Amino acid sequence: MDQPRVVFAGCGFLGEAAAGLFLRSGWRVLGLCATPESAARRAEGPFPVVAADITKPLSVPGGWESPDLLVHCASSGRGGAEDYRAVYRDGLENVFGAFAPERVIFTGSTSVYAQADGSLVTEDSPAAPQRETGRILLEAEAIALRAGGTVARLSGIYGPGRLVLLRKFLDGTARLEDGGGRWINQVHRDDAASALLRLAAGDAMRGIFNVCDDSPCTQREVYTWISGFLGQPLPPDGPADPGRKRGLTSKRVSNAKLRATGWLPAFPSFREALPGLVDQAE
Repeated sequence: MDQPRVVFAGCGFLGEAAAGLFLRSGWRVLGLCATPESAARRAEGPFPVVAADITKPLSVPGGWESPDLLVHCASSGRGGAEDYRAVYRDGLENVFGAFAPERVIFTGSTSVYAQADGSLVTEDSPAAPQRETGRILLEAEAIALRAGGTVARLSGIYGPGRLVLLRKFLDGTARLEDGGGRWINQVHRDDAASALLRLAAGDAMRGIFNVCDDSPCTQREVYTWISGFLGQPLPPDGPADPGRKRGLTSKRVSNAKLRATGWLPAFPSFREALPGLVDQAE
């Protein structure tokens, strides 16, 4: 049987980790990075990485026509609507059209769910984003779904080098926004990577899947865990940030559909990951 081939459009925080997991699982891997500099930093890695600006027409490296799978996990960084269109919607069209893969997985975001009442959200729940960036993600999702592909709606990713809540606690900028009752949905980077591998397993994995841990928690709960672990007081109260990039929502995202495929997170909640995160932050 031929070795399956996968192209990762984006080899950043999640993409590089997921690509390595695919490689160790027997896949032949090609990574695409936005700039020659980012590709050069990965030149000694275990799989080839080439510079490819997916916001523009692409050429396909020899031997990589019609791969078994394309995983779009490129990031717009902190860009706004224009960058979202270029990287997510148009970028997916560009890379899909150039490589003509058998299947595609698009990594979207649970930010497309705008629920603010703490309700339980599944893949069948309405997705009506408050921000234009969220609406662009839905346009990109539609491209993948029309092609019979898979959409992985990722909750907030944390892990080595991305410790936003912990860093805020440690540097004293954390606040319990309006008392800290807002629901937060997260997933460890390594669990998100294993979810992508699981979703690559076959035809049954087509459609939309929420990728998050088992335990949505309030902001107060997260900071209470950190406070208890470090033996430090809770952050002070403060107002909510109305300018939050992905909108001010509060919902509990369910991962039941993904778990039904046999996927299980190594870190069921942020609490289990906390000791390792503190070590990384030091």
